[in-house]
Amino acid sequence: MKIRLIPTLALSLLALASTFSQADMAVKGSAGLMVNSTGMTVYTFDKDVAGSGKSTCNGPCLTLWPAVMATADAKPQGDLSIVTRDDGGKQWAYKGKPLYLYSADGKPGDKMGDNFKDVWHVIKF
Repeated sequence: MKIRLIPTLALSLLALASTFSQADMAVKGSAGLMVNSTGMTVYTFDKDVAGSGKSTCNGPCLTLWPAVMATADAKPQGDLSIVTRDDGGKQWAYKGKPLYLYSADGKPGDKMGDNFKDVWHVIKF
């Protein structure tokens, strides 16, 4: 039988996940960065205006930068809020800025979209 060691990042994610209710697990912090419930790095977009309640990433932008969607029963918590997208979907926001993933990030811990075109950024704690 092989014993598989769980990386420190995975342990941190599991510990932090227990502090959120199931509906609020869309985003959480780990290793100094914000990630989604599967450990993928989360980004903000400089063209989004904090507190506007809107996402400016639509169409082809949304294909490259998928929105971090909230479930219908998700509740804002602390610096996490929810914005309504143009299509009516609910998207997580941090300090009023909508949150996204980067389609080129292939595995948890990747952050290839950080500073992409100087307008996409990871969220650091």
